[in-house]
Amino acid sequence: MDKLTELTIRQAKPKLKQYKLFDGGGMFLLVHPNGSKYWRMKFNFEDKSKLASFGVWPDVSLKEAREKRYEEKKKIKDGINPIEEKRKERQDHLDRVHKEKIESQKKKITFRIVAEEWHKRQSLQWSEKHTKDVIRSLNYYVFPDFGERPIADITKQDVLNTLRKIESEGKHETCYRVRQRIETIFGYAVIEGSCIINPAKDFQKIFTKPNPKPFPSIPISELSVFLKKIVESHGTNIVTKLAMLFMIHTFVRSKPLRHAMWKDFDIDCDDPLWIVPDYDMKNRIEFHVPLSPQVVKILQELKPFSGPDGYLFPQKINSQKPISHNALLVFSNRLGYEKSHTIHGFRKVASTALHESREWSHEAVELQLSHLVGTKVSRIYNKAELLNERREMMKWWSDYIESLLLK
Repeated sequence: MDKLTELTIRQAKPKLKQYKLFDGGGMFLLVHPNGSKYWRMKFNFEDKSKLASFGVWPDVSLKEAREKRYEEKKKIKDGINPIEEKRKERQDHLDRVHKEKIESQKKKITFRIVAEEWHKRQSLQWSEKHTKDVIRSLNYYVFPDFGERPIADITKQDVLNTLRKIESEGKHETCYRVRQRIETIFGYAVIEGSCIINPAKDFQKIFTKPNPKPFPSIPISELSVFLKKIVESHGTNIVTKLAMLFMIHTFVRSKPLRHAMWKDFDIDCDDPLWIVPDYDMKNRIEFHVPLSPQVVKILQELKPFSGPDGYLFPQKINSQKPISHNALLVFSNRLGYEKSHTIHGFRKVASTALHESREWSHEAVELQLSHLVGTKVSRIYNKAELLNERREMMKWWSDYIESLLLK
């Protein structure tokens, strides 16, 4: 034991092959042909031969190497493999450095960055209006509070404070929608690894969803007067007038009507039909609208002003764009129905009349309103099975509208 000296080590010259200078206790100095000298220690652990490394001489002196030998032998006696321990320490260090790097990167990922990335991805399946509404609400209500803060640092209290401010202004519908958006953004951030928890979760238990306000609509008894005012109106763009009549006869939602394309209509047949593509419908399902003879007549009147391709109801200034929602609303207001009736209100008028007639099944009326009825499977069958009933119903409704004009 302790056979080497610093002088012996210093005078050890390299040879053609590496060789060992033994100090005892399994420790030796390995001299390489290039003159490098490495401290090694051979030992047995769990009946297997192992080789530990203590570093390079002279960075590690003889005295330091012997101290390491003493420490390692003590560990071996206590049942600890020094090689595995060193490997674990090295891995722990790497993990720690990696974690610190990730944490440092997270500090740079703000709520705004994640929100804008989420918004960009989601907008691919949103309408242009909804896309603008979402980012506008975030810019106005959320970003000023914690948009520039690291998303991983934002707490439940931060989110709660923001929502409480909106609620205190009496904007309950806005508060509900902003809460939904914040929660969804944090959910996206958790999946992407930008934060660990979703601090906006479960707030729906605190902020109750407000009751939606019904769309104003005229009573069915006033529909006759409304129709006559449309027909007798002067100075109105003919496309707008026909669009309004088309809306009353078909009672579809405003967006499908405004974005209706000629290519989706089949009117030169015994059973005229409008197939509204799923991307135009609120419920993302293909929607069939049987067309009555009166609606086919409206389309024939429309042909000189639009088609044969493109939008059914184009803008007067730019035929490449659909008629705006405001065009119909302004027309309705000019007829004297501002605040007392909305374009969406025609759906309520039609629903009331069709249900009260007791001529048609509830399912047929609801399906024609594009409301979800029954299970997902039953809806597939209902679409086909009730089409004939809905065709007769739409003819009945158009006949009823026509009778009102004759009064």
